[in-house]
Amino acid sequence: MVTPPEETGPGTAVPNPFDAHGAAVLPEPLRRLVEARHHDPFEVLGRHRDNGTDVIRVYLPCAERVRLAEGGPELTRLSGTGLFEWRGDASGIPQHYRLLWTDRDGHTHERVDPYTFGPQISEFDLHLFGEGRHWHVYRILGAHAMDVDGVRGVRFAVWAPNAERVSVVGNFNRWDGRVYPMRVRGASGVWELFIPGLEPGSLYKYEIRNRETGAILLKADPYAQLFELRPNTASEILPPSSWNWGDGAWMDRRRHWDWQHAPLSIYEVHLGSWRRRPDGGFLDYRSLAHELVDYVRRLGYTHIELLPITEHPLDASWGYQTTGYFAPTRRHGLPDDFRYFVDYCHRHDIGVILDWVPAHFPRDAHFLARFDGTALYEHADPRRGEHRDWGTLIYNYGRNEVRNFLLASAMYWLEEFHLDGLRVDAVASMLYLDYSRAEGDWEPNVYGGNENLEAIAFLRELNDVTQREHPGVLMIAEESTAWPQVTRPTWVGGLGFTLKWNMGWMHDTLQYMAQDPIYRHHHHGKLTFGLLYSFTENFVLPFSHDEVVHGKGSMLGKMPGDPWQRFANLRLLYTYLFTYPGKKLLFMGNDFAQPAEWDFSRELEWPLLEQPEHRGIQALVAELNRLHRELPALHRHDFESRGFEWIECHDAQQSVLSYQRKDGDRFAVVVLNFTPVVRTGYRLGVPQAGHYRERFNSDSSFYGGSNTGNAGGVVAEPTPWMGHPWSLSLTLPPLGGIILVPEGLP
Repeated sequence: MVTPPEETGPGTAVPNPFDAHGAAVLPEPLRRLVEARHHDPFEVLGRHRDNGTDVIRVYLPCAERVRLAEGGPELTRLSGTGLFEWRGDASGIPQHYRLLWTDRDGHTHERVDPYTFGPQISEFDLHLFGEGRHWHVYRILGAHAMDVDGVRGVRFAVWAPNAERVSVVGNFNRWDGRVYPMRVRGASGVWELFIPGLEPGSLYKYEIRNRETGAILLKADPYAQLFELRPNTASEILPPSSWNWGDGAWMDRRRHWDWQHAPLSIYEVHLGSWRRRPDGGFLDYRSLAHELVDYVRRLGYTHIELLPITEHPLDASWGYQTTGYFAPTRRHGLPDDFRYFVDYCHRHDIGVILDWVPAHFPRDAHFLARFDGTALYEHADPRRGEHRDWGTLIYNYGRNEVRNFLLASAMYWLEEFHLDGLRVDAVASMLYLDYSRAEGDWEPNVYGGNENLEAIAFLRELNDVTQREHPGVLMIAEESTAWPQVTRPTWVGGLGFTLKWNMGWMHDTLQYMAQDPIYRHHHHGKLTFGLLYSFTENFVLPFSHDEVVHGKGSMLGKMPGDPWQRFANLRLLYTYLFTYPGKKLLFMGNDFAQPAEWDFSRELEWPLLEQPEHRGIQALVAELNRLHRELPALHRHDFESRGFEWIECHDAQQSVLSYQRKDGDRFAVVVLNFTPVVRTGYRLGVPQAGHYRERFNSDSSFYGGSNTGNAGGVVAEPTPWMGHPWSLSLTLPPLGGIILVPEGLP
């Protein structure tokens, strides 16, 4: 329906002639605006001079009548359009004038005209972003409540270089892309608009028209710091944080923390299934803070590692198909609630690490995939831009703005939430162009190799920037190949991570433990091989979530034998974990021997702790964590060969391993018996005389064992053995491990 021209008020005139149908014949810039394809609406909207006359022009396609609040002059509709104009002397009208209009439903509205404000993003910010070096670009792009010239509102900014037009749409403008078109900032590809009067809590997206095809896309904000609760996908305007941190003492210590020589024991947690409310709903961040801190302190962990709480639409992805790289998931509350979580952990001496996913992103049409109608964040070539196994897309690490997006995300979590580290997911998939690809389904690099040179450069920059700006943070690689120097400085050719998951040790150990003890002597090398490379990297020893899903069975389920033997094997395995060189990681449920695989859709089987054998595993983990902290020999030199010495690694026939963990003159003796046979009179060489106290025995009845051991300790005899001048005659418990420490040594 064509709306007839409105009557003109004093001092106004319709400047354009009408066509034969009574509609205004529009100049090209106005026509592009009305057709919702103008790249710079400020060219025609707002206040202008035209042949010596002031012109105020607005575009309100749903308005019936429009007037200025200051002085009350009415604007005239350009027939057949939603354009309204006023012409006259505007000297008495303020720069940021207010519009009053009535919509077709008879409702009256008032707003300051957004098209009276100049650009809000500096050329320097745009320059840094274009170079990929704006570590805090999340403060520029996205939606930010702010004051401009004393007017309160929200500045929106988004990168969409191949768009013909971008508009802010939301529940404040009927999701109508004609109402708030943005301006593009030259060749930067950044679009921006300050909208006065908007309040935090409003929902929004970007409506993007592709320059080449005219396709209209509706996209969530890549830099949004809050989203609706899934399955809804809109971004939400977030108020500035008012959080007052109380973790100053922790942060000061962290800056000078000698993490390489400190005890580090990580509890890996999926917040959505650790515990649930009685009605099955998710716990909020604040409740989780209190319950989790209580639990991890009681069991002696030093850190919590969270499966991704970056916003994600699919629960079944566990967070690894991330869409909100700057937003804690709404499932558990608001960003300040997550700040409470981290703050509470720190004030109780617990660090917080986040799983972070820069290797890939989901194809969901309302997020990053073909963001402006082109392969913007991803590679256009599917040989480089698609993960065949996961059905996801791969970032274009060679594009400055994409690299900046990821670097700024890492900085955001470390800076805005005081996180103590990032565990970088799927690093191997980033390093190799042929990762999980058939021959012919990958493109070599410029030198003909399979290394992803752009991803390597990104990872080095990521580690350099984060550790330079935030000393003491941990950057942990989940990297499953033999790529060299993952945890060595970039200036010597390394990738610059602080730690790397030791996947080889984990796989070898679990394969060994799955063997019936009668056959283990054939596989003894799986336990000893790891020491050939144990000190080439700074390793974390992970029994993670990946080992208790997809038909792999639980940790208890992997153990062979009857029920007693299965629990004994698990106790022995954890003794090996906590005494072997490297930092420690256990996934939730592993520490009380949950028999079923992990199920992300429900909470852990906490009632199992009413059974003594499960309580025994939990008590064993707590004691091993305590010893790991209290005995420097068990943690001081995890990454150095001087912290480890074999006593006997060749006793495959009896499936026994023995070694020392060392810290200068201090040492602990570890003996592990991987058979269900009690071995009496087992002679073991030791470096000095004296009484050796049995500080730990995994077969203690306190943990559910048979109480076979050495009556609290044994005295060394002057009998040379295994290259040592003294030796012990020990009783080795069945499927058990013991830790012995010379009296007088802490």
